[in-house]
Amino acid sequence: MNDAELDRSYTALCEALGEVGPQRSELLLAMVALGLIARSERAEDVLSLVARARERLLQEGRPG
Repeated sequence: MNDAELDRSYTALCEALGEVGPQRSELLLAMVALGLIARSERAEDVLSLVARARERLLQEGRPG
């Protein structure tokens, strides 16, 4: 995916999140994530991404 496609995809996701509203945004993200996981060729890629995202969020929640 080139930069323009990445920007277009990110914009579409942001717009969809705005349209469904805060109460359904987690569901939308889960549906998108599951769809992308199903299209992934290697479980290792998905597991690595999940681990990095998890660690990043846990780091943000830790004091100082």
